[in-house]
Amino acid sequence: MSFKTVLAMIGNMEPAADLARAMEIATELEAHLSVVVAGLAVPATMGDFPAGTVWLDQRDEDLRLLDGIQKQAVGACEANGLSFDVDVLYADSGFVSEEIHRRALYADVLVIGDGVRSDSALTRRIVDGGVFDARRPLLLMPKDRSTTLKPRRILLAWNSRAEAAQAAREALEMMTWAEEVHVVLVDPDTSYWVSGGEPGADVAAYLARHGINVVVEQLLSGGRLVEDVLERHALEINADLVVMGAYGHSRLRERVFGGVTASMLVESKFPVLIAR
Repeated sequence: MSFKTVLAMIGNMEPAADLARAMEIATELEAHLSVVVAGLAVPATMGDFPAGTVWLDQRDEDLRLLDGIQKQAVGACEANGLSFDVDVLYADSGFVSEEIHRRALYADVLVIGDGVRSDSALTRRIVDGGVFDARRPLLLMPKDRSTTLKPRRILLAWNSRAEAAQAAREALEMMTWAEEVHVVLVDPDTSYWVSGGEPGADVAAYLARHGINVVVEQLLSGGRLVEDVLERHALEINADLVVMGAYGHSRLRERVFGGVTASMLVESKFPVLIAR
């Protein structure tokens, strides 16, 4: 699909770096950049009514900080000649998820940088509202690597599940632009009812019908974590982007026990597009 509206979530950690990455993506795509400067409000102490002055002072301080980031974002977007809008979102966690959901409905892709990713609570709200509720793809933009949505080489993490198929569909137009798409299966289930006669062959045929140059690779983890295998292989093939489905297991199980998606959200130093 064409990405014409980019929704960038910016927090109070490394906001300038995260905004710079988002502006690069919007410029590359000639897209409208919708920036949300987001913060999770500190909840009042249970039973503390009226609210104490410490709580009120903290909220005032948070809002002043976010307002300052908003002004800086407006100035940067204007200086770069972008089509843009910038808003502040400061509320309790549940309301933040709902507002991200509402905004993501009218965006083609959400983007977050390392500053937001360092705040696990805010990242969770973005995933809940944007990826799960609004079903929009989420792009992770690490500060130490160039990020592009016009990649030459893509690694598509494949496991024959609906989430991976949805991610492939979200990235289909990008894959038609790419020189090469590597469909990578780690320790694939070779049973017919899971992967067909040959793991990866069905999705490769589907992509090839769209004129995509596909390479299927089955990798053994050798006891390593799947996310580590994917990132190492992305480096080996000089991929520009990893595309993967979000949360093959239940959200609760992923949060409690970890998983590939949870690890990628926190630790990946590679550009990743996550969809569900």
